[in-house]
Amino acid sequence: MTNYDVVVIGGGPAGLAAAISSEKEGAKTLLIEREARLGGILKQCIHDGFGLITFGEKLSGPEYSGKYVDMVKKTKVEIKTLSFVTKIVKVEGGYNITFVNRDGMNYVFTKTIVLATGCRERSARQVFIQGTRPAGIFTAGTAQAYVNLNGKMPAKKVVILGSGDIGLIMARRLTLEGAEVEGVYEVKPTPSGLTRNIHQCLIDFNIPLHLSHTVTKAFGDERLEAVEIAEVDSKMNPVPGTERIVECDTLILSVGLIPENEVANELDIPIDRKTKGPVCDQQFMTEKDGIFCCGNALHVNDLVDYVSESADEAGKHAARYAMTDKKYVPLEVTKDFLYIVPQRLNVSADMKEVILYFRASHDMNKATLSIKVDGNEVKSKKYMALRPPEMERLCLNFEEFGVKEGSKVEFTLTERGE
Repeated sequence: MTNYDVVVIGGGPAGLAAAISSEKEGAKTLLIEREARLGGILKQCIHDGFGLITFGEKLSGPEYSGKYVDMVKKTKVEIKTLSFVTKIVKVEGGYNITFVNRDGMNYVFTKTIVLATGCRERSARQVFIQGTRPAGIFTAGTAQAYVNLNGKMPAKKVVILGSGDIGLIMARRLTLEGAEVEGVYEVKPTPSGLTRNIHQCLIDFNIPLHLSHTVTKAFGDERLEAVEIAEVDSKMNPVPGTERIVECDTLILSVGLIPENEVANELDIPIDRKTKGPVCDQQFMTEKDGIFCCGNALHVNDLVDYVSESADEAGKHAARYAMTDKKYVPLEVTKDFLYIVPQRLNVSADMKEVILYFRASHDMNKATLSIKVDGNEVKSKKYMALRPPEMERLCLNFEEFGVKEGSKVEFTLTERGE
């Protein structure tokens, strides 16, 4: 059995950043990736827009991940690709990890683990589309892989369900490749993607966006032939009498991403029902000592730059980890928040530069964020607008706010009504 200080599970942008950060701290680090190549989902994201925060330049997905792959190869990080973790057991002083690859069964011991397993797409069966199961129904990521990695065109006439960013990007991509995108249908009354993608991928290409609509049925034997579209009410239930049939050979689903947390579930790590990722503190450590989480495995991010940022912190603190007494204070939020990460503060650790990520639960114009400690407002910040698809980032000094064991820390969002 080989011993390590830190084992990073996942070789996407989060795993790469965490491994590099850990090794910089002097930790003996192992990176385990189940695919043949490092880079994660970015390998197939050939559009630009990545790296503006991290590198100060506009990069494609492969370019962004390629920079991190080059960096990790210049370190002493050990890399195991085509390797799949099958078992993790808590032992004295750390964890025993079993993973399998072409060399057979491998056994390692590590003091700490960083979960950087990313996220996955919701499938057709998770959104309850009735009808047959013909060919031609893809998640947006699968369609993207067909076109960008395999050079295969999966569609001629397309309906897209969901206005998530990958779906919007694929609406543009398929249009550029010669397909007809009949429309993008969103069950919610507001778009789910970033405003810039609505403009660049739909408006600029005259692709219609239908809000408060959904796909209710699929038709076809061997290949998809048509779908049934219906309007939905305020409770997102189809409205009888609004159904119409749209002929198409392809249905693409962009209906949300879910953090990939099978490993966390097996370790009984508490999961936040709002983020679908582990509960963590400002050092990105979960409620299991010595296990850290970052990137899209923690919560789904808008920008890969923030994925790398959280991973850099997680890797650094995993390398510095030591068994000490920890005292936690929860961060309480009102119903106007969709979520906030981290969910709690370790007041025994450094609180001078705490990075917070949050989303509003609904569209808010001219909103004010207020932070109270023990009933006293310690900070407020004004926003012109807040939207659930657009994540916000804050860096706060909680030591300056006088947070200590037993403190009550509250976050509120209000509309100013000006």
